Amino acid sequence: QVQLVESGGGLVQAGGSLRLSCAASGSTFRLNVMGWYRQAPGNQRELVAAITRGGGTNYADSVKGRFTISRDNAKNTVYLQMNSLKPEDTGAYYCNAGDYYSHMDYWGKGTLVTVSS
Repeated sequence: QVQLVESGGGLVQAGGSLRLSCAASGSTFRLNVMGWYRQAPGNQRELVAAITRGGGTNYADSVKGRFTISRDNAKNTVYLQMNSLKPEDTGAYYCNAGDYYSHMDYWGKGTLVTVSS
């Protein structure tokens, strides 16, 4: 089993920055891809960014050039640096991790990001 705990959300003005963190605990050796998803009210959950254990990354088009995902395998932590935030970035941000062996997905409880205009 793996537990994911997010932190770093909050209220920020448009153009500002936030850094989200997701700490994994438990059987972390099983994890391969880790990522961040977000869900705005009334919308479906969508992928924001993902990173493999080896450092390969993938971003949603809407955040390319503004957000950076990184990972510290020694600390079992993944980060999301969010710059030039826009009101449409508002939502609940969820950490996700994939189990390489069982192909299960693990989810954190989410952290709220609110960007005011």
